[in-house]
Amino acid sequence: MPDGTPMRLRLPLRRRAGAPAAALAIAAAALLGACSDSGDGSSSGGDGPDNTIAAPTRPTVPDNLSDETGVYADRVVFGQSAALGGAAAELGLGMQLGILAAFEEANRAGGVNGRQLDLVSLDDKYEPEAAIANTRALIEEQEVFALIGAVGTPTSRSATPVAAAADVPYVAPFTGAGFLRNDDWTNIINLRASYAQETEEMVARLTTDLGIDRIGVLFQDDSFGRAGYFGALAALERRDMEPVAIGFYPRNTTAIKSALLDLRAGDPEAVIMVGAYGPVGTLISWARNTGFDPVFITLSFVGANALADQLGAEGEGVLVTQVVPFPFDQSIPIVASYQAALREVDPGAVPGFVSLEGYIAGRLAIAGLEECGNSVTRQCFLDAILGADDLDIDGFTMNFGDGDTITQDNQGSDAVFVTQIDPDGNYRSLDTLTRTEP
Repeated sequence: MPDGTPMRLRLPLRRRAGAPAAALAIAAAALLGACSDSGDGSSSGGDGPDNTIAAPTRPTVPDNLSDETGVYADRVVFGQSAALGGAAAELGLGMQLGILAAFEEANRAGGVNGRQLDLVSLDDKYEPEAAIANTRALIEEQEVFALIGAVGTPTSRSATPVAAAADVPYVAPFTGAGFLRNDDWTNIINLRASYAQETEEMVARLTTDLGIDRIGVLFQDDSFGRAGYFGALAALERRDMEPVAIGFYPRNTTAIKSALLDLRAGDPEAVIMVGAYGPVGTLISWARNTGFDPVFITLSFVGANALADQLGAEGEGVLVTQVVPFPFDQSIPIVASYQAALREVDPGAVPGFVSLEGYIAGRLAIAGLEECGNSVTRQCFLDAILGADDLDIDGFTMNFGDGDTITQDNQGSDAVFVTQIDPDGNYRSLDTLTRTEP
């Protein structure tokens, strides 16, 4: 479990000319005052610069659970608590679809060592309290073997202590939060690159490719938003820079007008956005309709397809970092496999980054089960994946363990890609950023 080191909050100590003092002061108050992250089940403020959180109280679990719970002669049962309704539903539904595509692909081929794969999904609407209740229900009532495809930082921060107390694997959450990468967790398997890696790539591209030195940050006012904010802040500090403007908004809302005013006051050339598709898209639309048009770049968690659909013609030029390959490029073996599997479960589904990540998550779980053979236990499953120095799933490589890798032990991939919405509302991958007028 995490070691309980208190989170240390830091804001920029120096303010460059043009940075709005009011916005910075308001952001500081929000960060300091929201340390409890109201409603997400922890007394810690979430991800700080040192990626630590206070150790939560260890929940109690029933005595009837064992290392082989959820494994039957003919099937293995996985559980998912994710946003299947509410403001972030497209993210949970995308992850669910991708996982099902991978599981059904294996089931059509006879299962994994003769066992079919089942997925039980519960809707938490991206709310921490519901994530706790769902996680308990999946572990104690549904008796699942492992949890997979959770969506979000605040929900994962609330659910992970419940899973850890029961020694249940927590596989491929759709979040790059630093606390999930703490070495003290023994049951968490991260598939994707971290938010710190995404924001580092953002700042590197903005400064190197575009020569931008005035960067603002928008973040969701919870542990997810602060994870991205601190990642962006660290990337800027490495270049002796600070955000010239800061805006924030409440989770599960589109209340972004105050954030927009704070950002405009700093006159940034680019804005790093840490949020879900609804509020991010709303802010971009309001900004462009009021003549505020910096370079907008946002994290993978935004939900790329949903963002492009929401923005329509106003999305041209918006940049999104991704942590999985381009889902339309069938020359990439993992993408070709994903598209074929997706057509089988939903012929009308549009390929996307979120469901591709869900598919890879499903394939990762399958790889762990295959390594265990007929004697599947949770410990064997965890050892099979976390002990893999090199794991290749149709060309998508992951590296766990203690080999020569820059990832931490429970994170498989460091890959970060940059994409941009084109004039037709489609995404294209970029090697170098160039200025685009909407």
